[in-house]
Amino acid sequence: MSDSPADVRFDHTIVPARDKYRSARFFAGVFGLPDPVEAGFFLQVRLSDGRILDFAEPGVEFPGQHFAFLVDDPTFDAVLARIQRDGITHWADPAQRLPGEINTNHGGRGVYFDDPAGHHLEALTARYDGTDLT
Repeated sequence: MSDSPADVRFDHTIVPARDKYRSARFFAGVFGLPDPVEAGFFLQVRLSDGRILDFAEPGVEFPGQHFAFLVDDPTFDAVLARIQRDGITHWADPAQRLPGEINTNHGGRGVYFDDPAGHHLEALTARYDGTDLT
């Protein structure tokens, strides 16, 4: 084993959806990203760092997964405005005890909401260790 750290980077993940078009468009719309692009079996949403979410319809039931996205303050404001404009149920905590609110944990702000497939999305401006995008 080498003493130098490995160069491992996240590239993409598959996001199961009941309707990949609805879920991908919802995600891109809420986060203000470019429209999804078809790529074979998948409908891809490219994040600002080049990583890809591949929305797919697996044809089986699946449990909702949690996906958290670190955003800057202007993006958070825009995400929250879209959530509120579209009447999307949101809350400040993962236990959903503070509906309609955001949190100010870890020196930043955060909000939780579900996508059409039942995945639990989170937008936050600071990681749990208190660091942000800078």
